[in-house]
Order: sequence, then structure tokens, then C-alpha cells
Amino acid sequence: MITINFPPPDFRISREQDKELIFDRYRKKFVRLTPEEWVRQNFLNYLVKSMGYPASLIGIEREIMLGELKKRFDIVVYNRNMEPWMLIECKEMNVPISQQTLEQVVRYNMVIPATYLVMTNGTHTFCCTYQTASRQWVFLEAIPAF
Repeated sequence: MITINFPPPDFRISREQDKELIFDRYRKKFVRLTPEEWVRQNFLNYLVKSMGYPASLIGIEREIMLGELKKRFDIVVYNRNMEPWMLIECKEMNVPISQQTLEQVVRYNMVIPATYLVMTNGTHTFCCTYQTASRQWVFLEAIPAF
């Protein structure tokens, strides 16, 4: 497991009727503030503010096709050649990161092949990469520098 020290939250939160909204500075719009969105926004801030990842190379909640199923991944980080480099799956804080989570992000990786896969619920974060020689996913001790 990787310990993440999130930057202090500096989010713009508003209320519309009975819904709480959070301004996503990366998508440049207000989105519904769900527990998963809270984790996603904090992780995005960590990547950009703490790790120095370029915000311009991050894609958020885009649709992909898994066979006949439409799915949405949480975050993809592209390298400077605009190739997927890191695929990130966010869960709300009370959802444990499990084998099922890994299987989900590996399925997404079949459509969006990335070097690194990250799974986080804001409390527990794991990062892995596939090693061709051993033909297995290897878990890392830290989020890779960009």
C-alpha cells in the first residue's frame, strides 16, 4: 500500500436544490459531489500539485467500450506523446480496494493499455505495472514520478 499525503482541500463547493456540487478545475465545470468524486478530486490535486503531473495530460471520466458494454474510467494520465501512461480507478472511501477492483482496472487496461494501474479509495492506494518477463502484475511502493 502507498501512503498519500493529499494537499489541503481548496475546492469550490456549491449547492443546487438538494445536490452538492464541486467545481472540477480540470474539466472546468461543476459536477455532483459524491463520495467517489471527493476521492477523485483529491487524487487529481495530489497528482498535479504534489507530484507535478501536467494537468493538460490528464483525462477524466471518459467513456470506453468493453465489448458491448459502455464503461467510464476515472482518470488516465498520458505521456508527452499522448499515449496512455497511467490508468487510475477511484472508489469511495468506504469501498475496499480488492481483487475485484484490480480485475476492473485490468479490463479497462485491455482497451486503454497503460504502463501503470492505480487503485485508490483515498485511504488505501495501490499502483502496479505488468512485467512481461514474469507475466504478472507487480505492485510498487510509490506512485511513479512523471
